[in-house]
Amino acid sequence: MRLRVLARLLQIQRALVRHGLDDFVRATHLYRPFRFLVYLSPWTWFQRSIGATRGERLRLALEELGPIFVKFGQAVSTRRDLLPTDIADELAKLQDRVPPFDGSIAVASIEKAYGLPLSGIFGSFDPVPLAAASIAQVHVATLQDGREVVVKILRPGMREIIDLDLEVLEYLATLADAYWREARRLRPVELVGEYRKTILDELDLLREAGNAAQLKRNFAGSSLLYVPEVYWDYCRVDVMVMERIHGVIVNDLEQLRARGANIRRLAENGVEIFFTQVFRDNFFHADMHPGNIFVQVDDPENPRYAAVDFGIVGTLQTRDQHYLAENFLAFFDRDYGRVAALHVESGWVPPGTRVDELESAVRTVCEPIFNKPLKEISFAQVLLRLFEIARRFDMQVQPQLILLQKTLFNIEGLGRQLYPELDLWQTAQPYLRRWMRERMSPRAVLRCARAQLPDFLMALQQMPQIFQTTVREATEGRLKLQVQNTDAALLRAEMRRGSSRRDAAIAAAVLWLSGLAWLALSTKMLWLGWLQMIAAIVLYLASRSARLRGE
Repeated sequence: MRLRVLARLLQIQRALVRHGLDDFVRATHLYRPFRFLVYLSPWTWFQRSIGATRGERLRLALEELGPIFVKFGQAVSTRRDLLPTDIADELAKLQDRVPPFDGSIAVASIEKAYGLPLSGIFGSFDPVPLAAASIAQVHVATLQDGREVVVKILRPGMREIIDLDLEVLEYLATLADAYWREARRLRPVELVGEYRKTILDELDLLREAGNAAQLKRNFAGSSLLYVPEVYWDYCRVDVMVMERIHGVIVNDLEQLRARGANIRRLAENGVEIFFTQVFRDNFFHADMHPGNIFVQVDDPENPRYAAVDFGIVGTLQTRDQHYLAENFLAFFDRDYGRVAALHVESGWVPPGTRVDELESAVRTVCEPIFNKPLKEISFAQVLLRLFEIARRFDMQVQPQLILLQKTLFNIEGLGRQLYPELDLWQTAQPYLRRWMRERMSPRAVLRCARAQLPDFLMALQQMPQIFQTTVREATEGRLKLQVQNTDAALLRAEMRRGSSRRDAAIAAAVLWLSGLAWLALSTKMLWLGWLQMIAAIVLYLASRSARLRGE
């Protein structure tokens, strides 16, 4: 383990202990070898968050530990069905009330990014942040022509902090992969790899600006979702400028009711927006916690969502998108046999899985939750039961679906807060059926064929040349077929490692015997010396022979 990783692990434990979260420390088996160092340190005696509630202590610890931990708190804060109320209330503060950095640092960052004084960039700039999040904070400003905007600025030193925490996560994932029985199914190393790509993408605000522009095009003219305009001339890698929007934060139910908003329609629209992004556009906002979602209530009967913070977006491969839609529809139809068959076809479970057994297991978990509103469904219990099924059938986690699952959890959490009577099945089912019909319609097939026609014609033009070259190489004996076998490559690598270990052992033995020979000759025990020299030569020749056979 690298020293900086060990230091970070100790720092994590220190924060947990100092904020009175000792139970987390005692439950962390990885820390046992050096746990005593923490308890003997003075900061564990004098720097605790005395008097704070458990929710406050947990929030403060996450804030101290940095952006990755804050994002974890943001994600779970939407699941009030999984958390005690006091903890959920405190973690909700992580959505937009993370302690800000000083406004003078923000100004210095802006001037460095543009190479101009602040007065030469904006007409006005408020140094007091409007909101602060784990990776960046937002300030209100106006452009030189008076248009009102928000300016998003990365926190200083973010890349170094995140790189270290990712290294810690990768170390823990590697340990889990080596020593945890469930690692092959849960694939922790791949999950951390997916998370690395996601979190590093958030550090590039030009990428976020591109995400916002794409989402705005996807919902152009929509009455469901409004996306603010990006001002590209003002965007840099660490600074982004976009239109300022006004609205009610989505979880402020008191204000929404006071404004007369149709809460039921708002909740149903949220479900439709999710399915539209995932299936129609294959491009979805994947960080939909309440701090990033506002509601415009200019027309209370038709309230419209407005999204901000586009640092995390998700896409799916066409194959996964198809299987997900088929799974949802089979689930809505209670066709558990189809659900089981789709899991086998998609490769999410091993090919030898008995479909009838998987069907029975899925039916047992899913049947009790039908025709119930959100408030009567414990998705936590459903999830736990599904995990039990996954373990029983050796179902592997699909890293490419993690963002989608996270987004679905956020949507469900928001729906539970907005309108607990919402019927997810009745809201989502008509949309998915319509999408499947449109996807398989003759018009859609013709449109797809027309889009692929230029590539097909180009390949057709190249066929005679490819055929002529192949025949000529075959005639001249220069045609070679390359066959790559992953298992054979792994076997060769293992043989090379074994050969290296054998060579090292033989070399050590040769040196040891040569040393004995030198000792024997120097003490006039000639017969022993010659015997050791002969043994050394025999070992050397044996190693050469083994190497030649391996080659």
